[in-house]
Amino acid sequence: MAESTIITGQFVRISQTPASIGERLIALIIDYFLIGLYLYSTITLIAKLHLPSGFNLFFFLFIVYLPILGYSFLCEMFNHGQSFGKRLMNIRVVKLDGSTPSIGSYLLRWLLFIVDGPLTSGLGIFVILLTKNNQRLGDLAAGTMVIKEKNYRKIHVSLDEFDYLMKNYRPVYPQSADLSLEQVNVITRTLESGEKDRIRRISALAKKVQSLLSITPQDGNQEKFLQTVLRDYQYYALEEI
Repeated sequence: MAESTIITGQFVRISQTPASIGERLIALIIDYFLIGLYLYSTITLIAKLHLPSGFNLFFFLFIVYLPILGYSFLCEMFNHGQSFGKRLMNIRVVKLDGSTPSIGSYLLRWLLFIVDGPLTSGLGIFVILLTKNNQRLGDLAAGTMVIKEKNYRKIHVSLDEFDYLMKNYRPVYPQSADLSLEQVNVITRTLESGEKDRIRRISALAKKVQSLLSITPQDGNQEKFLQTVLRDYQYYALEEI
């Protein structure tokens, strides 16, 4: 899976690689093994303590069942997006922009796990295989993804890189301010691409941008047009700081 790079509105460059389905499955197996070990240990302890029947049920529900039921949610919420299995596999749950998910995002992933797995006989596995960032249904709903932690880089971009925009720069296409971060990321990656069909892709993307923003380019150089659009976007982004 190719690495994706995003430059946020706060000028932070984030590079991250989605975890593979194999890494996620191994992490899940490790988690299930740990849950099974915890379940065996607690049931054995309850049996040896010879607790009264009413207290026995209370103990089982609150000390055994609830922690197992909320295992992934609690681990990810209190351990920065990692269960024990994910930690051992060096993978982590993050938002698509690389930021830390909210409690609501973790909760939504947890609630939809039953739809991804037991309820639909593993539909989540097929969704992971079909989506660009290896996301299951819970990830798609929560706006999250599981990434390889070793490949994650968060680098603050020096404003000196945009110094040329501060010296009496005049934007050419004001419509550039309407671009989303995802669209800017696509333009940036296309311009930086070294693939053989680079010229064709730049031409196709330039036409899409012109149509999307209702722009009539000032000359016929499509690559220069996209570069100007990026500079104009950066100009307006800097104005918001």
